[in-house]
Amino acid sequence: MVKIVGIAGSLRPGSYSQQALKIVAERVKALGTEVEILDLRQLNLPFCDGSDEYPDYPDVEKLRKAVLEADGIILVTPEYHGSLSGVLKNALDLMGFEHFSGKVTGLISILGGQSNSNALNDMRTIMRWIHAWTIPEQVAIGQAWKAFDEAGNLQDENLSKRLDAFAQSLVENTQKLRGVAQRGLSVA
Repeated sequence: MVKIVGIAGSLRPGSYSQQALKIVAERVKALGTEVEILDLRQLNLPFCDGSDEYPDYPDVEKLRKAVLEADGIILVTPEYHGSLSGVLKNALDLMGFEHFSGKVTGLISILGGQSNSNALNDMRTIMRWIHAWTIPEQVAIGQAWKAFDEAGNLQDENLSKRLDAFAQSLVENTQKLRGVAQRGLSVA
């Protein structure tokens, strides 16, 4: 069974990034995968200082182990000042090639204003540098305050369809790449 790990780069209570991750995780799970959400609000992570070990922060190892054991990763970020959140960037910086190389990633950004691709493009660059494979489907949810109702459900049917396509692509591409890797063929 394919295992997908989801990480949202927002610490805010009532976070739209966390809501979007929950919705897409449910859709990915409905397609027959195992899903684990790593909630950065509940992990005690230090600022990355370039060290290999963080003995005073056992949650670093928890984060690394979960991503290392995953076949695919969902990354959701609020867009702050035209890029991904510092919280998500720091979590990614605490990991390296060994955690992401050959893994399939799917990217979602959440914006208070109009939808754009700034944070998504920056995340694609990071994923490329650490040798992950990013699906072409990506979702930018603009004016997030209108996208969700009070219960955290999506308001827009077209956005819901885009998240369905995102989930389908993530699962299918993860299964394909995982199948190649399991047969012992080079994926690089």
